[in-house]
Parts: sequence; structure tokens; C-alpha cells
Amino acid sequence: MKDIKERGNQTVVTEFIFLGFSNHPELQGLFFLIFSVVYLVTLLGNLLILTAIRINPVLHTPMYYFLSNLSFLDICYTSTTVPIMLVNFFREKKTITYEGCLSQIFFLVTFAGSEGVLLAAMAYDRFIAICYPLRYPVLMSKRVCAYLAAGSWLCGVVNSLTHTGLTATLTLCGPNQISHFLCDIPLLLKLSCSDTSFNEFTLYVSSATFGVSPCLFTAVSYMLIISAILKIQSAQGQQKAFSTCASHLTVVVIFFGTANFNYDRPSSGYSLDVDILVSVLFCIVTPMLNPIIYSLRNKEVKVALRKLSKGYILPSDSSVQISS
Repeated sequence: MKDIKERGNQTVVTEFIFLGFSNHPELQGLFFLIFSVVYLVTLLGNLLILTAIRINPVLHTPMYYFLSNLSFLDICYTSTTVPIMLVNFFREKKTITYEGCLSQIFFLVTFAGSEGVLLAAMAYDRFIAICYPLRYPVLMSKRVCAYLAAGSWLCGVVNSLTHTGLTATLTLCGPNQISHFLCDIPLLLKLSCSDTSFNEFTLYVSSATFGVSPCLFTAVSYMLIISAILKIQSAQGQQKAFSTCASHLTVVVIFFGTANFNYDRPSSGYSLDVDILVSVLFCIVTPMLNPIIYSLRNKEVKVALRKLSKGYILPSDSSVQISS
């Protein structure tokens, strides 16, 4: 077999076979149609958000600066897995090269890790806006926003380089079948015939650092935000303050909820179909939902998209109030 070669007395895997969706060969065409539509909606929705923020002066604020980074991350994240999955629907043997698998792991971990940290940065932005409104222009200056966004990307890249490098050192002796539609670190650890204890330890440390920590930081931020909102005397003021966090909080719950269920549930006791469904929700559906959530729950985004569709944008002195 050309996907497994002999090197001396050792078998070396050069290609992987995806088994994802193999339980339903009669539905390959339907799957292709569904995921093509989801992917196109994801691209269109996030590109519209990026364009609206770019050309609309009203949206040139820290909140929308982070949102533009989130939309770009979602485009990159879903583009790491969906295109090759769509191609494989038409192939009898659904394969990916060893190098392609490592590349997919690198970009998946980079974008997922960056998004988790970025959501925490967005929570910090909402915390400052509500709890320290008078100091907001100083605490969330353009330089601070740029540092927070760059830090999010840097965390993702450093984390990904570490894991991809460690994964590349694994000895994979076969079989070369991956029970999924994508390459992921835990899946390759199962295929390794070498010691994976250090890889697993690093994975746990990384999960705590780049997964649990941003989630806890976001949770604490919103506890403080809610406490501050409840001290507002008027019901209208409370409603307005809550509205500035609604979109972000919804995205946070979906992202960390699906991420937790995807990676922290027991490895046994679930069928291939359940594994695929959970990963589809995390890797494919979530990036599609983010622009929809911000479009439905955010007045400025809705107005900007409406103006964009008509070929013009809002004036810079628009009196629309910022909400999230």
C-alpha cells in the first residue's frame, strides 16, 4: 500500500484515511449539499460583517474591532476543514497526506486557541465599558486593542507550534485510519505506537491555559458585569446595559459549550455518528452562527448591513446607540 511504507524494520504512515460519514454512503450527496450551503453562509456572513465594519465609521470602536477579528478567525477556522471534506465526498477513498494532516492540526489549533483568547478579550472590553465607562477611552485605546488582538493570535500560534511539533515526533506504525472527517491531536495519539505521555501532559496543560483560563476569565468578567448592571436604578438603563453584552455572551456560551463537549467528554461510550455530530457543531456550525447572532441582536450591524445592501453606508455622525 502506498499510504504505508517500510523504513528499515519500521512501518511509517504517509497517508491517512478518513472514516467520517462512512456509515452513511448513500447520503454522501446530501451531506455535500448541506455542508456546501453551511460553508457558503459562513463565508458570506463573516465577509459581510468584515465589510460593514470596515466601511462604516460608526463601527470603528473596540467592540467591532474585536468582532472583525472574530469574523476573520471564523472564516479561517472553517476553511481549514470544510473544503477537503467536500472534496472527499466525491472520493471513494477519503484521504489526506501526513504533511496535510499536520498542517490541518496546526491551523485548527491556531484558530481555535486564538478564538478562545479573543472571546476573553472581548469580555474584558465589555467589562470596562460597563464598569468603568468614564475610563473606557483610555483603558481601551487603539494600542491596547491592537495588543489584545495580537496577543490572542500569538497565544494560538505558540500553542499550535508546540502541539504540532510534538505530534510530528510521534511514531505512527498503522493502522492509518482516522475515525473522523478531520485530523486532530487526540486522534493521532490513538494511532501512535510510541510513548505519548508527554504529549498528553502538554495537551492537558494547554487545555487549562488556553481553554479553561479564558473561559473562567470570561465567566468572572460577566459576574462583575451583571453585578454592576443590577446596581443601575432604572429598568431602561439595565436593559440597555444588558443589550451591550447579549451577542457576545451568546457566542461565548456556544463556543465554550461545544468546545467543552467536543474535547472534555469521555472518549468511550459514543458512536462515530455522535463524534461526528459534536465536531460538526464545534468546527462548522459555530462559525456560521456567530455572524447570524451579531446580525440579529445588534442594531448597528443590522443597520450597516441594510445600508451596505443598498449601496451606501452610515454617516460618521450617526446617532444610533452602540449595543451588542
